[in-house]
Amino acid sequence: METLLFAAMVIHLMICPYTKVEESFNVQAMHDVLYHGVNISQYDHLEFPGVVPRTFIGPITIAVASSPFIYLLDYMQFSKFTSQIIVRMTLGIFVLIGLITFGNAVGEKLGTGVKKWLFIIMISQFHFMFYITRPLPNIFALVLVLLALGGWLRGQHIRFLWCSGAAILIFRAELTLYLGQIFLIELLSKRLSFKKLLTYGVPAAVTLIGLTLCIDSYLWQRLIWPEAEVFWYNTVLNKSSQWGTLPFFWYFYSAIPRCLLLSLFLVPLGLILTPQTRIMIYPALIFVLLFSILPHKELRFIIYVVPVLNVAAACAMSRLWNNRNKSALRMLLAIGAVLHLVGNLVGTGVFLTVSHYNYPGGEAIMLIQKSQLSTS
Repeated sequence: METLLFAAMVIHLMICPYTKVEESFNVQAMHDVLYHGVNISQYDHLEFPGVVPRTFIGPITIAVASSPFIYLLDYMQFSKFTSQIIVRMTLGIFVLIGLITFGNAVGEKLGTGVKKWLFIIMISQFHFMFYITRPLPNIFALVLVLLALGGWLRGQHIRFLWCSGAAILIFRAELTLYLGQIFLIELLSKRLSFKKLLTYGVPAAVTLIGLTLCIDSYLWQRLIWPEAEVFWYNTVLNKSSQWGTLPFFWYFYSAIPRCLLLSLFLVPLGLILTPQTRIMIYPALIFVLLFSILPHKELRFIIYVVPVLNVAAACAMSRLWNNRNKSALRMLLAIGAVLHLVGNLVGTGVFLTVSHYNYPGGEAIMLIQKSQLSTS
């Protein structure tokens, strides 16, 4: 199943190989780390800093992980566009590691059948697989969120504290609204003591803030905590609304249905048939509700809840499939549940086709480069 997840990621990447403006900082940062190294005077961000500063920790991690392959490709005289594919694929692998870790924890909690259907459902849907190779702050944070959720389900509070802290303090401060709920659940249920929270949480926070302060202050050439500035600009000052606003319930009637496709209809059934899923689903839905207060909305801002909501759908799939031989009606329900995956794949095909033609800038640059090569 892990191989199919990787194949789905690669297919989405190869069909939609170009990037857009939201990804430009991290793409350029990875390029600069790989090709300029410690010579930061050549780094692009010093001349074109963008609206808000971003952390270099994510780009450095991906650049270092992908560097052996990229240096080999450079030696073989492949283009830098191939390097962009490699760094994006590396990021996708990081996310898949997080997803598999989360899926394994779900399997331990709810059964291996649920884990299997979770992965199948994820493969059949478009947006998650499309986004996991896109170098956005949300996707760097997604890796940590999945690892944190896996740690939470296994009762590994130290891992949960560190991964949650890194996701919030380094990449996306608004994840406090999501992961903070889980902290409260664990504290109120006394599975996590307040003493343990302070013992491990305070050193983790100090270390993580210190890490971003040191690395990013050096690279930005001034004292800076990037995510704190981003949070102040986008949330406190509400400057993000300058890039467009959407209605309060847009995430619920547009973003989530598009992410889940037909699997959306199985989520309520999974909540009914498997009450254990509710402790996972409710914090995710409350996060989306609270985050809806911010007028500027994008699907990628709530990408973290997609695997969690799919757990409920996977529980419904697992129950329907396991009971298929008990009666003719249950067999029909099981067949209908399986056929919904076909519907998902059809929707994914449509989204992939549209997205393939949604990068005219990338196509234009490639045509210019090919023209220059042919005339040289």
